Amino acid sequence: MAKNYVSNSQESVRMFKSSLLEPLTKVHFSVPLILFVPVIIFFTWRAFVTFDVSFLFYFGYFLIGIFVWSFVEYVMHRFVFHLPPKGKIMERLHFIFHGVHHDYPMDKLRLVLPPSVSIPLATALYFLFKLIFNDIQMAAFFPGFILGYLFYDIGHYAMHHYNFKSGIMKKIKQHHMLHHYQDADKGYGVSSPFWDLIFGSDFDKKKKAK
Repeated sequence: MAKNYVSNSQESVRMFKSSLLEPLTKVHFSVPLILFVPVIIFFTWRAFVTFDVSFLFYFGYFLIGIFVWSFVEYVMHRFVFHLPPKGKIMERLHFIFHGVHHDYPMDKLRLVLPPSVSIPLATALYFLFKLIFNDIQMAAFFPGFILGYLFYDIGHYAMHHYNFKSGIMKKIKQHHMLHHYQDADKGYGVSSPFWDLIFGSDFDKKKKAK
């Protein structure tokens, strides 16, 4: 990632010479909703109709799913997307996965995960969680996890393109903008600064005030 270069243009810089690969890097912000809201509905239906769980059971595991997503989001952003690249190949991969977003943070077509990434990732995490939770628990847990992801993806788009006047979304946006424009080595939580507070990667409050 070229740390000294930030474009506020909404242009989509070309990443691949291949006309087959290039479209896979771009996606409208509505696509995650179209793909994953049905997943939430399916697992919720399975929980209540197939497994006949109580509302408290569902709500409890649903909240756990949201909480686990927030941790996964933080870990991926800090330790995968911001892993220091070594060598030409790693630098190229780093740019493709996240560096382009820091260079072109206003690019409307690269603010949510494309299906070429989100679908395999969601599938892999589903089978990983199945090693921990049984089918009944997964029917309540996974919708919460997916909702957490959708809040992250759509919220991330909104942070870059909507002017929040007040409230919690304004504070979350301010936190994320500091990550982009003050210090990219802090503020890894996009949906929430919670894990930044826990792991000491939050911004210095005095600097934030200035």
